[in-house]
Amino acid sequence: MSHEVELKALAAYLEQNNLKHTKQRELILSTFLESKRHVTSEDLYQSVREQHSNIGYTTVYRTMKLLVEAGLATERHFDDGITRYEIEQEHHDHLVCIKCGKIVEFECEMIEETQNEIAKSHGFQILRHRHELYGHCGDCRET
Repeated sequence: MSHEVELKALAAYLEQNNLKHTKQRELILSTFLESKRHVTSEDLYQSVREQHSNIGYTTVYRTMKLLVEAGLATERHFDDGITRYEIEQEHHDHLVCIKCGKIVEFECEMIEETQNEIAKSHGFQILRHRHELYGHCGDCRET
């Protein structure tokens, strides 16, 4: 799959910050974009190693930090203490299963509107928020 827009954005960020443009960084970005889920540095490292065994964990970790700084990835910290990354995208919320770790993204206009109404009634201006609901997914409830 082509990730031309993201690769150009990475190249521009690297150039603006006088950082080296490497094939390793491109590969890590492409692998991350293809993951289509919340991924840890370790998960990503394992996927990258399948394609190029010479890329180390530290390179993956540092590249993910760089992708966050470049606005191409977002760090997520759920209750388990593990840092996960997701593709930078429009606002959404999360359902997190505390048994198996499954994470489901969702959007709900009613929740967003209610939050804004509550903030407004208290004279509060929301700049950003994070909405995470923790519980047990359907599969874990059945076992």
